[in-house]
This record gives sequence, structure tokens and C-alpha cells, in this order.
Amino acid sequence: MSLSRRGLLAAGGAVGAAGALAPGPSLSSTQSSGKGSGAGSGRGRVRTGFDRLAADGYRLLAGQKVGVVTNPTGITGDAHHIVDVMHADDRVNPTAVFGPEHGFRGTAQAGGSEGRYDDPATGLPVYDTYLKSGQPLADIFTASGVDTVVFDIQDAGARFYTYIWTLYDCMEAAAVAGKRCVVLDRPNPVSGRAALGPVLHPEFATFVGRRPISQAHGMTVAELARLFNGEFLTAKPVRLDVVTMSGWRRGDFFDATGLPWVPPSPNMPTPDTALAYSGTCLFEGTNLSEGRGTTRPFELLGAEGIDRKWAQAANAERLPGVRFREAYFAPTFSKFQGKTIGGVQLHVHDRELFDPVRTGIALLVTAKKVWGGFAWRSDNWIDKLTGSSAVRTMIDAGASTDEVVDAWRDELADFRSVRRRYLHYR
Repeated sequence: MSLSRRGLLAAGGAVGAAGALAPGPSLSSTQSSGKGSGAGSGRGRVRTGFDRLAADGYRLLAGQKVGVVTNPTGITGDAHHIVDVMHADDRVNPTAVFGPEHGFRGTAQAGGSEGRYDDPATGLPVYDTYLKSGQPLADIFTASGVDTVVFDIQDAGARFYTYIWTLYDCMEAAAVAGKRCVVLDRPNPVSGRAALGPVLHPEFATFVGRRPISQAHGMTVAELARLFNGEFLTAKPVRLDVVTMSGWRRGDFFDATGLPWVPPSPNMPTPDTALAYSGTCLFEGTNLSEGRGTTRPFELLGAEGIDRKWAQAANAERLPGVRFREAYFAPTFSKFQGKTIGGVQLHVHDRELFDPVRTGIALLVTAKKVWGGFAWRSDNWIDKLTGSSAVRTMIDAGASTDEVVDAWRDELADFRSVRRRYLHYR
């Protein structure tokens, strides 16, 4: 028996994606009911959408020129990058890669991308999708010559984490270009138990929130893809298939999956970061540091002139599952670069009870009370993050945490009702 170079590489480098995996149930598609359950215990036995696709011999992509939207998180269970694995396997034909914010190989910081280049490892052309949507993105798909656009990126569970809107934009553009879209599922790292927080109002739509979903959506990317197609792309839905995971349950946090963690972006170093992010990212909309430039971004918050009073006020809110420690730190970049500032560090001691969005609101309320220098960003970026002007105006008017949270009760209930129709895992 002879092996091609690609076949030889596949045999040696992709065993974790295919050879080491027992055959799974049939792959899920848009024709399924969307009400199935994730198989298995979810304790160290999760197989991602890609791992199941490869174990099935890539039959869903047979005869297709494939373009892959991915970044460094697109890896197999044994930490090989899916593009490298696919390129080395004669059963599938990847012909292009599409890089999101931070780039395909992850070399760019926040708000940046890698541009157009040929990938040195595979020779595949890499196209830049960052901040591209609609017809311009459809033109890129057309120029690339692909038949099917495959999406595989690890999400962080928050509406303002831009990869889910890269997914939305790619689905919309694929429909315009007459391409098919295949979404390979990965776990929501902070579990899929609940949708939390305010729902985006359409007039506040940006790349940190294209459509009305809640601030913490509690869904996987495959579930979101189905929701996008069923609720927001109804005028021209994309031909959509999803490959679901096996072994993941809605209540599982990332450390229950047995999967390797790769930072989805430079300031998302650990699953603990993701746990806090959907609440504390709101500090991007203020003049306080959200911890960028430290080893604990979104867990350390502060500014010049803040002292222990903030931690005391935050602890007095008696928020479930979290405590606050007086902290001092000097960011190496971003706000207050090189200056020693004071603030708080979040310590989540019970993540089952922890509500990141309520916590973020409580920290905004208490920061404004104890620090006279508190200010919103001049462009009202907080409104883009929260999805309306309500949080900003209520806090400015002296509203309590409970009053702010209660204000989105009805819109959140409406979204939860819609969301429920697209949940696949139990």
C-alpha cells in the first residue's frame, strides 16, 4: 500500500481527530429537530464538531472546495490545528482560509487582523474577513473559489465577543455568494445554562452586537447559527449544516470537557477570564482599566485614586458566588500603562451561583459611588456593549444594581423564549 505525502501526514498527525475516535452518531444538520441531547457524561469525553466530522471521513464535505473560517482555537482534541490536519488529508479539499479579528494564526492584538497572505505552513491563501460583511465579504468568498465555508472558532459566551458576529457575517455573505455554510460546534466555556443580561436594541447594532440577543447568550456557536438563520436571515437564509458535539451538557464549564484551552484572543488567557468577561467587559465603556495589560484581564479592574473603599462597597452588595479583593497593579499596555493603580480583583468561589452580568452592573454602580473620577467613555461605548442607553442613564440617575437589572426583565424573557427553540444540548 502506498501513501501520498498528504495521506502520510494525516496518518501521523491527525490520529486524535479521526483514528483515535470511535464512530459517533450521525452528524447533525439543519434538517434535525434541534431538540436532541448531547450524548455522554460531559466529563472529559467531549468531541468537538471537527473531531466528529473527521471521524466520519469528512463525508459532509465530499467533493467540495472548502474555505475555513478559523483562528488558533480551531484545534483537534489532541491540539493539532484543523487546517493543518485537513491539508494533510486526501479525503477533504481545503483551498482557502479566512481570518477573523486577531488573524488566522493569532498574531494581531485587539482591533487588528493579519491581512491577505499565503500561509507558510500549508501554502493556502489566507483572506482577511475582519470588519467585512455583506457584498464585500461575499466577493471574497466568490474570488476564493470555495464551494463551502466552514466555521470553527471557540467563542467566549458574550454578545460583544466578535467571533459570533464573524459567524453571522459569513453566513449572510455565503448566502449572497451562493455558498454553503458548515458550522463545527465547540463548548460554550461558561456553560449554556442561562441567557443573562440586557438584549441589544436594533438601533445600537455594531460589530460588538449585530442582532438582538442577550449580553450572555448561553448558547454554542452551532445553536447561534441556527438562531441566526431562523430569526435574522429569513429574507435570504444560508444553506446551513452544523456538526454538533458529543459528550457536552448545558451545565458543563470548560474544565469538564477534557479539551485543551487555547486563548481565543490575546486578552482571554483562561476559561476563568471568560467566566467574568460578559460582565466586566463593560468597563471598556468607562475610564477605568478592565485589566488589559495584566495577567488577569477582566478580573482586575481599577484606576488612579481608587483604594479599598471600592472592594468594601462591592462586597457589601452580597453578590452570589463572588468576592472582591482590594488590588493594586500596573498595566503594561492599554489604559494607565506603566502606572500603579488601585481597584479590585474578582474571586469567583461558586461559579454555579455567579452571575457575571449582575456583577458587572454592581461594579459599575459601586465604582461611580466611591470614586469621584468615574466617567463613561466619551463615545458612549457602554451603550454599544449593553445594547441600549438604559444602563448608562439609570446608573447616572443613581439607580441601584437591582433596579438596573430589573429594567431588562421583559426583554430577556422574550429572548429566552426564542432561544429555547434552537437549543440542541440538555
